[in-house]
Amino acid sequence: MSERILVVDDEPQMGRLLRTGLSARGYEVVVAADGQEALEQAVHWRPEVIVLDLGLPVMDGLEVCRRIRGWSQVPIIVLSARDGEPDKVEALDLGADDYLVKPFGMDELLARIRVALRHSSHIQANDEPVLHFGELQIDRSRRIVTLKGHEVHLTPTEYELLRLFTNHVGKVLTHRMILRTVWGANYEQELPTLRVFITQLRRKIEPDPAQPMYILTEPGIGYRFSGITTPKIT
Repeated sequence: MSERILVVDDEPQMGRLLRTGLSARGYEVVVAADGQEALEQAVHWRPEVIVLDLGLPVMDGLEVCRRIRGWSQVPIIVLSARDGEPDKVEALDLGADDYLVKPFGMDELLARIRVALRHSSHIQANDEPVLHFGELQIDRSRRIVTLKGHEVHLTPTEYELLRLFTNHVGKVLTHRMILRTVWGANYEQELPTLRVFITQLRRKIEPDPAQPMYILTEPGIGYRFSGITTPKIT
C-alpha cells in the first residue's frame, strides 16, 4: 500500500507539479488549497506526511501546523518561499519536522519525505527499550549507551541530549527547543552552553567528530539527529 501525502499549497501550478512528481514515485497524493481544507484532510484522510506551504488563504500555514500538533505527530515538511531564519525557527518550534525553501529540487524533497517516513516509523516504535543506529546502541531501560559494542560514559546532561535527539530522529530541533527541554525555560538563550555539550557528545559518539554523521548542524536554526539507517528495534 502506497504512503499517503497531503500537499497543502494554494498555487495551482505548484499543486499539480507536486501531485505529478510524487504520484510518479508511487505515493498517493491529495492537494489542499487552503488551511481549513488542510485540517479537514488531515483529520479525515490521515496522511502519513504533510507537505505544507506557509502563505495560505483562510488559515496561515503556521496556524495549520500548530493545530495539527495539538492532536497528531504526523511528519510535517514546510515547503515555502519564506527563507528567513525567523520563519524557519517559528515553524520548527510549532512542531514542523523539516523546512525546504522554494525553489527546490524534487530529489531533495523526496529525500526529506523518506526521512520523515522513517521518523514516523520510529515514533510508532518509540516505547521499545533498545534502539540501534548503525553501530550506536541506546538501552533506554538501563540508560546505557554503547558504540561498536563498547560502553560510552555520558554525563546525565549528555544522556538527556542524546535521548531527546533519538526521540526525534530526522527532525530539526531548534536551539531554543533543545535548551528549554534539557535545561529549562530560563536557559532558552544559552546557546554557548548548548554548543559546548554538543561538542562533548559528538566526541563520545561520533566516529569522526569533525565530520559528524549522527548529530548534524542546521546553520542558524539547531540540530538534526540522523539515524543513518532505519532504527533497528530489539
